[in-house]
Amino acid sequence: MSKAWVPDLVATQQTIPSTTRWKAWLSAYPPLVVAGVLWIVAMLGIAIFADLLAPYAYSQLDLKARLQPPVFFGGNSEHWLGTDELGRDLLSRLFISVRISLLVAFIGTLLSAMIGVLLGFLAAHFRGWVEQLVLMLVDFQASMPFLVIALAVLAFLGNTLPLFIALMGFYGWERAARIARGLTIAANEQGYAAAANEIGASPLRVYFLHVLPNIASTLIVSVTLTFPELILLEAGLSFLGLGVQPPMTSLGNMVGYGREYLQSAPWILLAPSAVIVLTTFSVSLVGDWLRDRLDPTLR
Repeated sequence: MSKAWVPDLVATQQTIPSTTRWKAWLSAYPPLVVAGVLWIVAMLGIAIFADLLAPYAYSQLDLKARLQPPVFFGGNSEHWLGTDELGRDLLSRLFISVRISLLVAFIGTLLSAMIGVLLGFLAAHFRGWVEQLVLMLVDFQASMPFLVIALAVLAFLGNTLPLFIALMGFYGWERAARIARGLTIAANEQGYAAAANEIGASPLRVYFLHVLPNIASTLIVSVTLTFPELILLEAGLSFLGLGVQPPMTSLGNMVGYGREYLQSAPWILLAPSAVIVLTTFSVSLVGDWLRDRLDPTLR
């Protein structure tokens, strides 16, 4: 073989594996999923450092600059996203709104998952009338429109942020309860849970140290479904005036204020609406990707 072909063969051998690796990486991490992850990370960064990123105080009034358009509508760089009807900087309010909305959705999702997992474990452990009671509660929760329940509770009990977050924690728990109950019953029939019981481990140790880690992947997928739903639910309740109350602000709160100026100042609700759509879409997209990656039945 001629020596002139040696570099070409080496180059070919190096090119094929790198191309294959690139295709495999794109197959495992689609660009749309990567974009969704980056958007979620950006939203988390904004939520954490909102006070540092906001150019103004979110409640600072400037009536001389009221209804000033954003830069892309012909405004100036003093207010990149413009101002609202009271002259408040929309970019600053958007940063704080992202923090409040994500906080409500995150704590609500965590409470929902905890309630669902605990009730699912109780139903799988005791069976009998306890299981029937839990299943009855699950069916009742699934059959009742949660938005109607939330409107009734907030209308009669008033609205504070802790109460509002606690109320969000009762959304979607029946989904986690069904998953936890079914997978725990299956786990109890498998070797590792039975072995832990045989050596004298307490039920709490068996369920939280052995069963829970094995069903966590499915629960994570369930959480990624609940989280964007809670963002939309918070936005809807705040839009109706029963969510986050002034002087605090949220994404739904901003959209609710902007509806009165839809024709004269549409930029008031454009930015929060876009953030709501992109955030819920990104979380749902990443959740579907996680389901495909973590669910063994889909591999």
